Amino acid sequence: MLKEAMNKVLTLHRRVRLFGWLGSLLLCAVLLVSCSTAGSTSTNAPGSGADATGKVEPVTLIVSAAASLKDSLEELTPQFEQEHQGVTVVYNYGASGSLQKQIEQGAPADIFLSAGQKQMNALIESGHIAAEQSFNLLKNSLVVIVPDDAKIIPDNLNGLASADIKTLALGEPEVVPAGMYAKESLEHEQLWDQLSAKMVFTKDVTQVLTYIESGNADAGLVYLSDAKSSQKVKTAFTVDDSYHQPIVYPAGIVSATKHKAEAEAFLQFLRETDAREIFVKHGFVLAE
Repeated sequence: MLKEAMNKVLTLHRRVRLFGWLGSLLLCAVLLVSCSTAGSTSTNAPGSGADATGKVEPVTLIVSAAASLKDSLEELTPQFEQEHQGVTVVYNYGASGSLQKQIEQGAPADIFLSAGQKQMNALIESGHIAAEQSFNLLKNSLVVIVPDDAKIIPDNLNGLASADIKTLALGEPEVVPAGMYAKESLEHEQLWDQLSAKMVFTKDVTQVLTYIESGNADAGLVYLSDAKSSQKVKTAFTVDDSYHQPIVYPAGIVSATKHKAEAEAFLQFLRETDAREIFVKHGFVLAE
């Protein structure tokens, strides 16, 4: 009897030790899983640009840009997108005044590239762009262009009064910065009223270029960068810079953007050597 009782006690003791050992193993396993999960959560924390699977979330950057910047931007954008995987740049081109109004009315935009300081200042004053998030990127020159096969080529603004120049194309001064500079220049030479009957106003400088290329206007006022973009026009002369306000292209980040980091990266890219060389090639002058 005593021996049988002792055997039962030993068996029970062994079982208790076995379950204790298994319990310890189970506890260690739980702790390891918890640590692994915590590490994964830390890696994909908000703001890292990755979702729960570790994949980078794609970003579409909307840039409202002056029409005269199109050729330059289209050339340099592939390099930016290659250097910033997951970021796609989409452009909304137009007259700077029209783009300004769109942003004021809530149109989606992350960046504004203007062809005039007036439009940028208006957005800064209205709070749509912070002053510290804006800077002058480029400069340009105002030129008079004529069709490539033109027989009469004026060499100064007074030459636009010639009877051979029947139609003069320029951007609408209220919304197109190039048109505003053109008006200032013609007023400087007291030619605005005299030439008004010849004038055809356009929605942007690209349309002025189209008028001259197609022969629907005998002369037009555009930026040097626009003139260099076409083989169907020739530059008659460059307007004296003292006749108008300085032609600057300010850039700024729209305050409502949800992609501030990407917008800052894009503007920084525009200030780097490769982008600057492309701008110069297209007829711009660096502002800094």
